[in-house]
Amino acid sequence: MSHATLTRPAAQAGPGPARKTRRIGGNTLLHGFTWLVIAWLLLPIFVMIVFGFNDPKGRYNQTWDGFTFKWYGKLFEISELTSALITSLVIAVVATVVSTALGTGIGYALGRYRFRGSGSLNLIMFATISSPELVMGASLLSLFVSLGVGLGAVTITIAHIMFSLSFVAIVVRARVLTLDRSIEEAAADLGATPWTTFWKVTFPIILPAVFAGVLLAFALSIDDFVVTNFTAGTTVTFPLWIWGSTRVGLPPQVNVMGTLIFAFGVLVALAMTLGSRRKSKRA
Repeated sequence: MSHATLTRPAAQAGPGPARKTRRIGGNTLLHGFTWLVIAWLLLPIFVMIVFGFNDPKGRYNQTWDGFTFKWYGKLFEISELTSALITSLVIAVVATVVSTALGTGIGYALGRYRFRGSGSLNLIMFATISSPELVMGASLLSLFVSLGVGLGAVTITIAHIMFSLSFVAIVVRARVLTLDRSIEEAAADLGATPWTTFWKVTFPIILPAVFAGVLLAFALSIDDFVVTNFTAGTTVTFPLWIWGSTRVGLPPQVNVMGTLIFAFGVLVALAMTLGSRRKSKRA
């Protein structure tokens, strides 16, 4: 009896540490794999940032030859590249503003109301996202040609609005679906009109989703190549200029411009994150 009593606790306690060790090992493996994927995704951006400080011996930035800051002072030295960047920025801003305004309204309507055709509209939104850019670019080109519309900055902007609209609408719709209707009902009970309720209550709640749609639309527009290539005509955007220059080599200014665009996106994302955290702490 005494021998059995002494050996049972040891047998029961044996599997405990082993299970705990396996659990920690699995978590470590998962964390390591996650950081490996993140590093793989950030590697091209890191190379771009580093080569923005390269001092190549020739005209083009292909091999590492030394460290310098001079390209930040000569950022706008190539007039064609500067013009292409300005064109991309203008198109991206216009497309972002229009697609955000329209996408917010569509996303709010799809998330809040059930009306005839809402299911078809949802299907169209998701189909636009899932369809290859090659199909969208070719279809838009056929549309513009059949209507006799000259290709240029206007057609690029229309095309960017077309594919950015769905992303904004789906992001806003997902946020609207999680809204607490009792908050809006309380505002109505206190005498607020539907318009006042939307701007004073609903819109501040869905504002983070709207900002996410803004960032997504801007990022999709400024770096788009496939759809832009179909609808550009003689207009040259930043991605199209880079594609045309890859045959002979890219100047260091391209890396500097890419670094600044990436830094701007990171700063905006950090500002949004810090702002949302402050609001949650206040609440």
